[in-house]
Amino acid sequence: MKPGGSKTGLIEAFSDAFSGIVTTSHERNFRIELCFAVAAFVLGIAFGNTFEQWLVVAVCIGLVLGGECVNSAVEAVVDLVSPDEHPLAKRAKDAAAGGVLLFSIAAFVVGVALYLPPILRLIGLIG
Repeated sequence: MKPGGSKTGLIEAFSDAFSGIVTTSHERNFRIELCFAVAAFVLGIAFGNTFEQWLVVAVCIGLVLGGECVNSAVEAVVDLVSPDEHPLAKRAKDAAAGGVLLFSIAAFVVGVALYLPPILRLIGLIG
């Protein structure tokens, strides 16, 4: 709800969400993660991902980039309510960053499982 209790319209809600993604996209880590997402997309095209493989890639990309948006939100709120260093503020920020790291590790494992065998076949290391 908006301040004062009025509800946000659906179009405004989507606009606000898109604005949050755009704002987060200016952060270094988001851009790095986006580069890996593009690489996964290009490899998927090159190796002819199945429908199921595309679903897995899409979920991984969504979790990593969505996790980065949540991490950025946590960091902003923590900075707002605790501008000075505090152990609980550090704990909250570290936990949010750790969540993104876990999503990223899982996505990396999926990427290796999907793309390492065709890469090794392409360079002739496996038959």
